[in-house]
Amino acid sequence: MSDTPPESADSPRFDEMTRDIAEVPAVEVIVTVAVNLMSAAAVKLGLTEEGDKYKDLDEARKLIHALAGLLDGSATEISSFHAAPLRDGLKSLQLAFREASVVPDEPGQGPGEKYTGPVYG
Repeated sequence: MSDTPPESADSPRFDEMTRDIAEVPAVEVIVTVAVNLMSAAAVKLGLTEEGDKYKDLDEARKLIHALAGLLDGSATEISSFHAAPLRDGLKSLQLAFREASVVPDEPGQGPGEKYTGPVYG
């Protein structure tokens, strides 16, 4: 446990954090969240050096679905410069999920396919 008390809304550090986030463009926040979702999904798919140690396909499904929803919802807000590599990463995760599943979902029923359409492996 840390001896540092939790941040409160009236602390100077909280005010500094608020100013910092206020200066970040929305596109950067969206891309950062997307990259974090992608990274977490990759871990849950067992695609890291640790392999199966953290593999959890149920958790991976949730993360991939959330990523697809974020990208679908923000498509008109972020440029194709930012969106294209994120969509490629999403498709790679969807394919990896399909390959890792013992009983693969029907096309169009996999994680995030509600937003992206069917992914074929």
